[in-house]
Amino acid sequence: MDLDQIDRKILNAVQHNNRLTTEELGELAGVSNTACQRRLKRLREARVIEADIAVVSPEAVGRPMLMVVSINLKRERLDVIDRFKQTIQRTPEIMNAYYVAGDADFVLTISMRDLAEYEEFSRRFLYENSEIRGLNTMIVLDRTKASLALPIDE
Repeated sequence: MDLDQIDRKILNAVQHNNRLTTEELGELAGVSNTACQRRLKRLREARVIEADIAVVSPEAVGRPMLMVVSINLKRERLDVIDRFKQTIQRTPEIMNAYYVAGDADFVLTISMRDLAEYEEFSRRFLYENSEIRGLNTMIVLDRTKASLALPIDE
């Protein structure tokens, strides 16, 4: 899908504040309310806008600990990778997962209540998985920046 300057302005605005009305968005983008509604609908249908979400404070919901875990699989066969991806999809504690090239096969961001919960999780999810060759866990000390916003040139 080709994005014009108006689409890009709308995308920049909704990435930072998804509660703006179509009237406010239209004003920012220089189009009418109706034109803005049509564009938003088209952007959602084309999956340019993948989801409309709220960013929730981990501390407010009792999950203040974040771990970043890099994982190496024993075998890089497609069936092993696909099975691991499916397991990740079914695991609610995993907030983000990336299949990567480099020193690891996967990098995960995991939300935890405390270290005891992470120990239980790592035993169940990581150490009991016979396909995992090795892992490295980093405990996040400060969430310096948390964003899903992409830089979009207007």
